[in-house]
Amino acid sequence: MSRLFASVRARATLAATLVVAVALVAAGTAVLLSLRSNLLGEAGTQAERSAREVATELAVGTRYADLSLDVDDRPVQVVDDDGVLVAASEDLQRISGTGVDAVKPRPAASPSGEDDDADDDSGESLEPGEIGGRITVSDGSATVDGDTEDYRFAAVPVKTDDRGTLTVYAGAPLSAEHGAVNTALTVMLIGFPLLLAVVAWVTWLVTRRALRPVEGIRREMAAITASEDLARRVPVPGTHDEVARLATTTNETLAALESSVERQRGFVADASHELRSPIASLRTQLEVAAAHPELLDLDGAVADTVRLQRLAADLLLLARLDAGERPADARVDLAALAREAAEGRAGVRVRGDEGVVSVAGSRGQLGRVLANLLDNAERHARSAVEVSVRWDGDTALVAVADDGEGVPAADRERIFERFVRLDDARSRDDGGAGLGLAIARDVAMRHGGTLTVHDAPAGGALFELRLPGARDRTARDG
Repeated sequence: MSRLFASVRARATLAATLVVAVALVAAGTAVLLSLRSNLLGEAGTQAERSAREVATELAVGTRYADLSLDVDDRPVQVVDDDGVLVAASEDLQRISGTGVDAVKPRPAASPSGEDDDADDDSGESLEPGEIGGRITVSDGSATVDGDTEDYRFAAVPVKTDDRGTLTVYAGAPLSAEHGAVNTALTVMLIGFPLLLAVVAWVTWLVTRRALRPVEGIRREMAAITASEDLARRVPVPGTHDEVARLATTTNETLAALESSVERQRGFVADASHELRSPIASLRTQLEVAAAHPELLDLDGAVADTVRLQRLAADLLLLARLDAGERPADARVDLAALAREAAEGRAGVRVRGDEGVVSVAGSRGQLGRVLANLLDNAERHARSAVEVSVRWDGDTALVAVADDGEGVPAADRERIFERFVRLDDARSRDDGGAGLGLAIARDVAMRHGGTLTVHDAPAGGALFELRLPGARDRTARDG
């Protein structure tokens, strides 16, 4: 059963059919109840009309023998105050539901004078010749001329001059009500399954048509997975509905995944290229030292080892950032961190606002950002580097400016890409691997901030690091 309804089409068809079935059952039940109520009301009206006709005859003094009791073969009883049947339909053979089971009338004694003013059973005070307005309705059955049927009976009281208060019971057959209800029920029992079959069939077809683009997307995704060709895209239907938006989002995801994979491939290729040089240089020096110990360049070997160590650390940090590592939530004083990073660097001056400029994040990663910015500024500055730390509204701003040649406007985004060097003629030993600014921007973004480059007042480059401030938290802690 679970496999039978494993598809969306099957579940949608079943759900639609069940909803329609519940609605049809509820509507059919309401129709049947309304039909039965209306027919019962009509039968009660007919019974009351027949009873009032006989009561009218009694009110004008018509004898029992001359009453119109056999009209339309309907059962009629006339009962006196003592519950004695004084008149009945000629062909009445059995009756129930009126409270008087007798079918053969017997003459009643003339009422006494004190009974003439007595109230009828309904509680009404009637004058001679008056017919009661309160009608009692009941259901029962009767056999008339051999035919037994269900009837709705109406009881009408009437006050006569010489016979006291009489009650006329007249019945209207319920065969029409039963027949109409049964016919309607039969039609529903036959029509509802056919209608449900049509609903299921239409829902199946409509669902298949609606889900056809989804199947196309699934097949294309399976083909992309099998071929590992991330340049392929799933078809986008022209319906502008949820399926079209799903296809568009899927293509955007594939584009982002393709870009990420290409970036990772480029990163691996560039990292391999960058690692090859110091490893090859270090190996060459060691091989020469092995053959000619007196030619060992110890300082060069140490420099290559340090450079290799730094490059490995940079690559490890980038890998952690790409993996989505979240920074710590410690409070970091950027002014103190800037002074610490500038300590021991010639020509670097740090100035800042009075007080603490703090942010929430990782002290180690933010210190790495400042160190990379200072390394870059020292590499390009002619004589001086200036670091300023201050508040800019609710944002902590760290500005690192040098008096070098600056960064061309066309390259101000490219310098933050990995393994990018603007000075191709510069040696790798002097210029580094081109990862410092890329690491700085990635760390800034992980902390919810930005890192941009502009023209410095002295004509060089001005790097601005903006991070969400922690002023409120500082005030609370203080």
